[in-house]
Amino acid sequence: QYALVRDVVAALRRHRMHEQQFRQPPLLVLSNFGLPGMHVKLMATVFQNMFPSINVHKVNLNSIKRCLLISYDSDSQLLDLRHYSVKVVPVGVSKGLKKLLQEKFPNMSRLEDISELL
Repeated sequence: QYALVRDVVAALRRHRMHEQQFRQPPLLVLSNFGLPGMHVKLMATVFQNMFPSINVHKVNLNSIKRCLLISYDSDSQLLDLRHYSVKVVPVGVSKGLKKLLQEKFPNMSRLEDISELL
């Protein structure tokens, strides 16, 4: 079973798809590929070689825009592919400062000073 991109985009309330997402390879996550059997190891090798390897010590987290999750079900021998868009957002800061960091300027007409926003 599969779904077309236009059907997925039509079903989403807010979709985030832009061409900068596809300039970098996705982060590949393989699940249940450690099972015995040459066909499972061969599938894992094929998926790993489809994308360049990522050095986790040197990777810039802002460059990772997508995640590809591939899960193998050994009972039914089916693959489940899920492709996610990843967005890095600041955590642990106030709502006003978060908007400034994302270059969305909040309405400051009710405030007397910038310190009230922060």
